[in-house]
Amino acid sequence: MIEHHFLSRLEQLIAGGKRRILGLTGAPGAGKSTLAQAILEALPGRAVVVPMDGFHLANVELERLGRASRKGAEDTFDSAGYVALLDRLRAQRDDEVIYAPTFRREIEEPVAGAIAVTPDVPLVITEGNYLLLDRGHWKSVRPLLDEAWYVDLDPEVRRQRLVYRHVQFGRDEAAARSWVQHTDEVNAALIESTRARADLVFRGL
Repeated sequence: MIEHHFLSRLEQLIAGGKRRILGLTGAPGAGKSTLAQAILEALPGRAVVVPMDGFHLANVELERLGRASRKGAEDTFDSAGYVALLDRLRAQRDDEVIYAPTFRREIEEPVAGAIAVTPDVPLVITEGNYLLLDRGHWKSVRPLLDEAWYVDLDPEVRRQRLVYRHVQFGRDEAAARSWVQHTDEVNAALIESTRARADLVFRGL
């Protein structure tokens, strides 16, 4: 359940009918996807979620680049492609449908053309780790967002969620805990450093 003042803020954001983009960022496991889904349910027919994770590089490319063991780090995404999509979504024509990619955890791969964004939807919610990062192509994301919310959660709860998620999708518990410690938490520290660029902090659901 989203508190009333957050919903009021969203209603004000989309009141004019013009396309708006809300960015949800925060460390891995903080609850970005959960919040995005809650907003979708609170604004039926008026919002669509376009996740940053759809721009994960494919596993074969991560292997070629030698980055597979760091999957989820800032340089394991097509950040330029993500920026280009956000730019298209801001300027979407009335006669076009824009297709966005998604990420399927069950196969650990992005899937192109999975999300249809129609021009009549006033709110695009985009969620991901590096929306407020101020370097590389990532620095072009923040100017394309009408609002950016930082999703925060107690670190211990967040880490427990991550271990459970990794186990759920195929890792044994030891491997899951190792991945959280050596990959997810390294990324989390970087993401935390971007917190001041958000418009507000949302305590995770």
